[in-house]
Amino acid sequence: MVIFDKKQDLKRQLRETGKYMMQYDLAWGNSGNISAKTEENSFLITSSGTYLGDLDLEDFAECSIETGQGIGSGRKPSKEIPMHLAIYETRPEIGAVLHASPLYSTLVASSNIEIPSSWFVEGMYYLEKIERVPYAHPGSKELGELVREQAKKANILLLENHGVLVYDTSLKEAKMALQTLEMACRMLVISQKAGVHIQELSEEKVQSFLVDSGYKPRRKWEH
Repeated sequence: MVIFDKKQDLKRQLRETGKYMMQYDLAWGNSGNISAKTEENSFLITSSGTYLGDLDLEDFAECSIETGQGIGSGRKPSKEIPMHLAIYETRPEIGAVLHASPLYSTLVASSNIEIPSSWFVEGMYYLEKIERVPYAHPGSKELGELVREQAKKANILLLENHGVLVYDTSLKEAKMALQTLEMACRMLVISQKAGVHIQELSEEKVQSFLVDSGYKPRRKWEH
């Protein structure tokens, strides 16, 4: 009889997510780290120094949401734990956190360019709320606290001169949000360079889509 191991399955999902991010140019080199919450009060996060495109099932560390400390004697977790922990503590409904430095999204995060959400359907939903986080050194407690301040306001954070932080109820939704963000940023940069004006939908149509279209239930944001 085969016993289903939920944590092992979650590791497989994280491994596939890492491959997905590399395949679609959402991560590069050994930058970036990803995590997913277990059914217990803990989360699995990529180990320090891992390569997202070639993760093994042993390349994850389990950390407590209550203490932020590693559980067991496994691999050393990513130094970016403070960011991930801040999200899970602040947003109990969140199931997965993706941190990466995609080319176009990081370019925008390192500038003062605003990302329109009213260009296409997925953008209206996934990019409705985006917040910026001032630069702080990777892995620092300062960065974790800056992320905590913005976490309730949006599901996408632009980390200035660093990259992006995207989180959602599941790995599937987080991947879609990250890819949507990179597509919008790519469209933005290319259209500006080419002198192409992209027509935005009116605020009335955007609100109608979010409330009445039935595409997905509208997210609830802190006011």
